[in-house]
Amino acid sequence: MTNLPRRIAATTAALALAVASVTVGGMSATAAPAEGSALTNTAHLDYLLDTAAPGEVPGHSTYRIAEEPDLTLPWTYADARDGGTFERVGGGQLDPATGDYTQGAYNSDDVSRTAVVYLRDWQRSGSEESRQKAYEVLRSLAYFQTTDGEDAGNVVLWMQTDGELNPSAEPVELPDPSDSEDSYWLARTLWAFGEGYAAFRDTDPEFAAFLQDRLRLGVSAVDREVLDRYGEYVPADGVQVPAWLIVDGADATAEALLGLSSYVTAAPDDAAVRESTRRLAEGLDAFARTTATDGSAASWPYGAVLPWAESRSMWHAWSSQMTAGLVASSEALGDPALLEPAVVDAARFAPTLLTAGGPDNAWYPTPTERVQIAYGADSQVQNLLRVADATGSSAFTDLAGMQAAWFFGANPAGEAMYDPATGVTFDGIGADGAINRNSGAESTIHGLLSMIALDAHPEVAARATATDVAVSHDGLTVVEAETAVTRGGEVITPESSWTEESSWSGAYLHLGRGDSARFELGRSDAPRLVEPVSWQIEKGTATVPRTLWTSGRQPVGLLTHTVGEQGITAASGALLPQSLQRSVPKGSGELTVRLVTGAVDIDALLVRPAVARLSLGGDATSDLVQNNSRGETDATVVGQGDGMLRSYDRAGTLIEERAVSGDATARLPAGGFAIVER
Repeated sequence: MTNLPRRIAATTAALALAVASVTVGGMSATAAPAEGSALTNTAHLDYLLDTAAPGEVPGHSTYRIAEEPDLTLPWTYADARDGGTFERVGGGQLDPATGDYTQGAYNSDDVSRTAVVYLRDWQRSGSEESRQKAYEVLRSLAYFQTTDGEDAGNVVLWMQTDGELNPSAEPVELPDPSDSEDSYWLARTLWAFGEGYAAFRDTDPEFAAFLQDRLRLGVSAVDREVLDRYGEYVPADGVQVPAWLIVDGADATAEALLGLSSYVTAAPDDAAVRESTRRLAEGLDAFARTTATDGSAASWPYGAVLPWAESRSMWHAWSSQMTAGLVASSEALGDPALLEPAVVDAARFAPTLLTAGGPDNAWYPTPTERVQIAYGADSQVQNLLRVADATGSSAFTDLAGMQAAWFFGANPAGEAMYDPATGVTFDGIGADGAINRNSGAESTIHGLLSMIALDAHPEVAARATATDVAVSHDGLTVVEAETAVTRGGEVITPESSWTEESSWSGAYLHLGRGDSARFELGRSDAPRLVEPVSWQIEKGTATVPRTLWTSGRQPVGLLTHTVGEQGITAASGALLPQSLQRSVPKGSGELTVRLVTGAVDIDALLVRPAVARLSLGGDATSDLVQNNSRGETDATVVGQGDGMLRSYDRAGTLIEERAVSGDATARLPAGGFAIVER
């Protein structure tokens, strides 16, 4: 990851779950489900825990370290072994002579989120064992935080098996050293400290006061390194974005806000932290409104809150709790306006993602990274349940049940990814549907966070576990530009697919003067919405590219392929979809593009049916239909037996609820959706 921007370093880290690592440590065994819990079983996470006794290091200490010198932390990975056992794994290559990894055995990202698991399980179930583990893991997390000097408040990422901190991992991760700037791990540390303070405030005030001090120290780093630009907006390919997001990320900022919102609720008199929280929430809201608005929800990114201020072309499922962060902030700060983009994301993008096949790791902007991991699935479950609790709308519990079914078999692999009998969550599903049966800390953590949330919403849990078969889906698909059946121009395969802010889906089609190309979409009995994905040049840098699109003899779009000022993004121009002004008519499978002016590079076509669908089966069935068209339409769900139909508008407001038997037809407004449960 040398010289890559830290957004890409983080993406690579998320994908590392699918890569085998050097193994070390003990073997796990099958365990019984946790007593008194329907789904949550921390047995495998318990197994991942180990202890380290760090030496005395200037700038690093923790609560009662003299009395309790051992720290409790989760191993980063766990490789599958015969007989359903696992071997604990460190990050990077192991040096047998020293016992050190090029990265480390433990990392503060996983330590912080492990603390959140135990905190939430304790708060939900009353488990004294989870309470004790939350205390131990929070103590360990505090040791990673630098307490003095110019980097005070920041957090080291990696630790070796003997407790030695490794601030400069190999390959290089940014920031380097890892406690030298704001980071994902700082954001997640605030998440854990905030929820920790709220949980321990009444039961252990002394420990809560320690967590409060450390949270304030972390907030001071955010004030110094992020909020020093509060109120400043900067251009990003023609859009004005806030300059005061942690690592320029809505994703990192949202996870920090989960903890800060818990803290502000529990400590309402802490005016300084409340103000920092308000400013971060304001930045997240301002950025969310650049994409998650009713005006943009009909086209890319379909109402989603994007994760990164430096790219208009990227969405990823991992660390996508932007909606949950907005809801938590809204509740803590008493600001209902923060709910608005959260509702749009949940009501418009969540159905789009589900009908397209589920929580792909990344859309860049085409769904090129079709690995699916628990972090992505859990983020969507958390988002939907947060919005459901805040609004009271059954739209979001209905959608949450369909998303949570991913863990139980309604996924591209067709197998359960979480096992309540052992607490194991597998590391991911490849684009080919193959399961990576390792079970590292991140997967285990996010599987458990979803189970804790489901146990708190038993009706949603019942639907998710009963609809564990993905029967069919019909949503967003991709037609690669290089597959044009007739074409002028040239097919080009870039040396690297990465554009510095998004990714080509493969080869692309370059059209120059006089060139045209014809695509076959396949025949359909309904209209389809098409969004060509092209490289849009920065205005003023070359002749403006324009293309004319026709279906048969009917013009369906005239596109101009430009964006505004580059600003903070890494490249001039952007790889972006834009909607054709008219749908491709039903029956027609042909789409032709002709270059009018300039030259253009076309990556792919995003194709969406007028009505997108997802059908889940098993002991029960759930059918989702979403109206992608620009007007009202009827959508029929074919089925047998009695059930309940609920239809919603594009804000998730219930517009009809009625019993059905057999086939059911719903009248859907533009952007609306319906769910039939039997």
